[in-house]
Amino acid sequence: MTHTSSSDCNSALIERARRCIPGGVNSPVRAFGAVGGTPPFITRAEGAFVWDAAGRRYTDYVGTWGPAILGHAHPAVLDAVCAAAKNGLSFGAPTEREIELAEESGRLMPSMEQVRLVSSGTEACMSAIRLARGATGRKLILKFEGCYHGHADALLVKAGSGLATFGQPTSAGVPPEVTQHTLTLPYNGVAQLEAAFAQHGADIACLIMEPIGGNMNFVRASVEFTRRARELCTQHGALLIYDEVMTGFRVALGGAQSVYARAIPGFVPDITVLGKVVGGGMPLAAFGGRRAVMEQLAPLGPVYQAGTLSGNPIATACGLATLREIQREGFHEQLAARTRRLVDGLKNEAARAGVPLSADCEGGLFGYFLLPELPRNYTEVARSDAQQFARLFHGLLARGIYTAPSLYEAGFVSAAHTDADIDATLEAAAQALRAL
Repeated sequence: MTHTSSSDCNSALIERARRCIPGGVNSPVRAFGAVGGTPPFITRAEGAFVWDAAGRRYTDYVGTWGPAILGHAHPAVLDAVCAAAKNGLSFGAPTEREIELAEESGRLMPSMEQVRLVSSGTEACMSAIRLARGATGRKLILKFEGCYHGHADALLVKAGSGLATFGQPTSAGVPPEVTQHTLTLPYNGVAQLEAAFAQHGADIACLIMEPIGGNMNFVRASVEFTRRARELCTQHGALLIYDEVMTGFRVALGGAQSVYARAIPGFVPDITVLGKVVGGGMPLAAFGGRRAVMEQLAPLGPVYQAGTLSGNPIATACGLATLREIQREGFHEQLAARTRRLVDGLKNEAARAGVPLSADCEGGLFGYFLLPELPRNYTEVARSDAQQFARLFHGLLARGIYTAPSLYEAGFVSAAHTDADIDATLEAAAQALRAL
């Protein structure tokens, strides 16, 4: 297929989609609004590759936005899903596999003494916050600018200037009254965090944070920032919610919390939110934490949460098969080495091309910025040149490399990516960077 025929085919599909789907897509970033152009409509995926409607193959670093840690259509996962489907698609009743998935998640992340399964990361974060409010009897939520925790109303807030702002919604349809108890601070701002607890500590139900801001592309929480978050929550009786929807099982087998525990002995969150890898690509997410907190959930406690498709038998089969595969000896070490190879190669090619570029990675998660130094918060990320990023994105796409169509999204490497795939990606990147 030529590039022209591929473009024509995808253009026809997006025009058709726009007539019956708002914007032609069912999740906004897929529309390519941040980079321009026409999104490829994907028809199939296998290993490290996806194919569009015109049959063109791309090396994939979106990885269905994180779940595809094994690569697409992994045989063991497909076998588990097909076997489960033969017994029925949904029961709305307990199954043994729900227990197995909860047990496996808790074994890998011991901070999760009990686990509740849900269907999406948004649902998991929303439920975790309701649980924190119910368990503490408090109203205030503390979150950080640039951290995305799903599209629940109370979380669609951005920060203003100064110490902190009580939330003004960043989406139409969310009344200010809904976000008036959401307090937003700059990410990695230790002084602002301390001041917020000094002023509001007795009223804060929870602090919710991403250990790596994956919707700022890739921004790490500093060790000191993480330490103070844990200390201040403990001191003031607030719950620390660790949003590992993106990082869980991807940056390490024990998640990002195991990475930070190496620098902060004894570090554990009160509640952990999981998604993406835990479902293996099916609609499944989870939240879990200390038994005393989790037992505040119905049917044991007064905090209500429910879902018809929670613990769906097909989704649990997919997630459980994925978790078992990633526990193979050396899995994460090899994944991290391959991701590091990509990131180091991108920095080297950018240096040769004279393009300012910084990049970072952990496990199979990575990000790069057209900035000379790694940013520490959303304000610094926003200094990136969006037009230059769009040119680089399309330069890669034209050369068969599919990356996130937004400078605010992280990238994902899978176990299916080979050294040859990385080398081919770096050659394409070298050409695209020189073209800038």
